Amino acid sequence: MIDSTFAAMYHPWVQVFDPVTKKPDFVPPSGSVMGVYSRTDIARGVHKAPANETVMCTGLSTSYTAGEQDILNPVGVNLIRALPGQGIRIWGARTASSNSAFKYVNVRRLFIFVEQSIKSATNWVVFEPNNSSLWGRVQLTISSFLENLYRSGMLAGESSAQAYFVNIGTTTMSQDDILNGRLICEIGIAPSRPAEFVIFRISQFTSEAG
Repeated sequence: MIDSTFAAMYHPWVQVFDPVTKKPDFVPPSGSVMGVYSRTDIARGVHKAPANETVMCTGLSTSYTAGEQDILNPVGVNLIRALPGQGIRIWGARTASSNSAFKYVNVRRLFIFVEQSIKSATNWVVFEPNNSSLWGRVQLTISSFLENLYRSGMLAGESSAQAYFVNIGTTTMSQDDILNGRLICEIGIAPSRPAEFVIFRISQFTSEAG
């Protein structure tokens, strides 16, 4: 069994119209699921679970009951189900990971978005000296970005302090790091519950590096 926060399992295959054979055919659900990811990102944001969303297909290779759903979902199998009066929908948002912090697809995708955005927004530090002035500017840049996410409802919490934190300075870097141009930030965000932070580090190199 795969154990990765960057993977998710969907089942069963979906029925679509084959434009070559002009007949319906069953195919892996990957393309349909990616379409749901994209549609959900545009409509709600990357933090929204791509579940309880309709799938653009005409049928399923296998039907599952609610009881079977209750068995398969906890082990990371996201079923696609035909529900009476609701159409065909993705009925799960689990990753293929045993890491409880990244149990859900939307949490992992939110972290990918946050990490890549911060790395891109702080590329300019490569031309700066690694000192307290830089640390303050980087902390402001990251905090402003996370505050926007919080205000748009992408982070949990009754206040900013419950939604995220940013640490940078002598608590995150050793003297050796500073002298060798390694800028290290410690960031925590609460994707699901207030003040329940998932913590990660992002590093950049400054003008002292190399």
